[in-house]
Amino acid sequence: MKTSVVIPTRNEEQMIEEIVKGCLPFGDEVLVVDGHSTDKTRELAEKYGARVVLDNGQGKGDGLRVALKEAKHDIVVFIDADGSHDPKDIPTMIQPIKEGKSDLVVGSRMRGGSDELHGDIGKFIRIVGSDIITLSINYRFDVRLTDSQNGFRAIRRKTGLDIGMTENIFTIEQEMIMKALKKGYKTSEVPSHEYKRKFGESGIVVWKVAHRYVWCLIKNLF
Repeated sequence: MKTSVVIPTRNEEQMIEEIVKGCLPFGDEVLVVDGHSTDKTRELAEKYGARVVLDNGQGKGDGLRVALKEAKHDIVVFIDADGSHDPKDIPTMIQPIKEGKSDLVVGSRMRGGSDELHGDIGKFIRIVGSDIITLSINYRFDVRLTDSQNGFRAIRRKTGLDIGMTENIFTIEQEMIMKALKKGYKTSEVPSHEYKRKFGESGIVVWKVAHRYVWCLIKNLF
């Protein structure tokens, strides 16, 4: 089984060289799905060895769906472009899929630690909300996950295409888990540390999108 490592991007020229170079040893292709960057992200990604495609301009969820269609290989790994994930964790993440034990593997910050989940009221709200969503998923589907929101994850390409994801923003991460479990796909997690981003700020403004996380949870639980 070969691996496509996908990096969703939008205006990440400061980090893209480091991320692409870090991922190249761990994938049979590195695919950058770009959200119409206005800086040099695409040019630099191609320069350092990635294949680049554009999403449809509708958000991260749209980018992940484009990636699943464009990826050339059996396993698709999603890793953020902000430096918060370590590409060296990719072999551990894809191993359960290669062994036939899982169809979707999520990197757990609760088990691996995080530099981004604690420290201010916004982060507190995010972690409480994430815990509520994860607990709801656990009791609905009789699993024991610890992190439903981390964007660092691996999935069988055919699983990702089969489950029919529709979310356009970051809610696609919890949607992916719920739809995979609903269709009977095996889901697990591995410890993965989340590092403090080196540049920029998170694209998630909690109070603006909280209702979308709640609605995504409700409609996919039942």
